Amino acid sequence: MTAEGHFIFALASTILAKKMALTPALAQGDWWHIIAGGLLTCLLPDIDHPKSVLGQRLTWLSAPIARLCGHRGFTHSLLAIIAGILLFTLRLPPQSVIPLDAFHAMIIGYLSHIAADMLTPAGVPLLWPCRWRFRLPILSPAKGNQLERLVCIAALIFALQHPEGAPLVRHPAVPESVQALWQRVRASLLPTPLRK
Repeated sequence: MTAEGHFIFALASTILAKKMALTPALAQGDWWHIIAGGLLTCLLPDIDHPKSVLGQRLTWLSAPIARLCGHRGFTHSLLAIIAGILLFTLRLPPQSVIPLDAFHAMIIGYLSHIAADMLTPAGVPLLWPCRWRFRLPILSPAKGNQLERLVCIAALIFALQHPEGAPLVRHPAVPESVQALWQRVRASLLPTPLRK
């Protein structure tokens, strides 16, 4: 995915996270902190690629990471997210330079990059160092950026139109007859506990 796509997708993700009140800090946070935090980290996973937008500006950091882990390696994994969270929470005193709402948005921005890269055929190694690639390849770099731009703008429109405080998906009402049937099936499948 291109840098433009990651910026738009991160903007959509942070707006949606705030509207859904994903965490209390995001729910009560300042919009400026949240948007800035999400955009600040949305390109960070590509620090492992010296030709990326961020890699070109930080070659001294990008080149060694690329040699160690390769592109879409450690920096595109859940381990990198956990390491980043631990690094910030263990090194920085409470109420430090980064407000909590911005910190949560930074996590969302980083995660949005990984989620967006999962939409490409290359996928991401979420469980790095395990080499399994997680992907839902709906975007193809061979077809150009038009589909990528369309998907990202659609995500942004969805986020902007999403009602404040509403869940992403509403639970459908299940008729009582279906619930009763489910209870019977569940009771027949699960062993009954022994009574003493």
